[in-house]
Amino acid sequence: MPYPPPPHVPSGPRRRSLLASVAGGALLVGCSDGTGNTEESTSGSPSVVERARARAARDSRGIVERYDAVLAAYPALAERVGPLRAEAVRHAEAFGETVATSSPTASPASPSPSVTVPVTEKDALAQLAAAERALADRRAKALLDVPGELARLLASVAAAGAAHAYLLMEGSR
Repeated sequence: MPYPPPPHVPSGPRRRSLLASVAGGALLVGCSDGTGNTEESTSGSPSVVERARARAARDSRGIVERYDAVLAAYPALAERVGPLRAEAVRHAEAFGETVATSSPTASPASPSPSVTVPVTEKDALAQLAAAERALADRRAKALLDVPGELARLLASVAAAGAAHAYLLMEGSR
């Protein structure tokens, strides 16, 4: 027995398809803030991206100051801590901060008065590791609030900071 021919289906989109398309389009339009600003807006107050980048630059400069204070107090740690400090300087520069790239062991600079260095080398390394770990955690949390390239940069620098914390603690065990 042959199958009956299919009923005649009107050509073009069905009513449900059309309604779903219109509703989806309305949702997509609703996702925009409607201002037409890009992520790095300069009109009025600084954008979220600019504030996050400035905060990350300040934080990187702060960790460099911690490295400088430890290196000034314990020059014997230069071989171990110096390369990590150099990386922290590059992180600050990636966020737009200018930091002195010379090691404080070559020309002793006075470290920031807000940075206190523990009495022993082991404690100084532990304090540096804790600071790196805390900064990496803050950056990992902040990357959820920023778009695209800055989020990738924050993720990369947070991972590097976590690695620094590990390397600082590894030798003291």
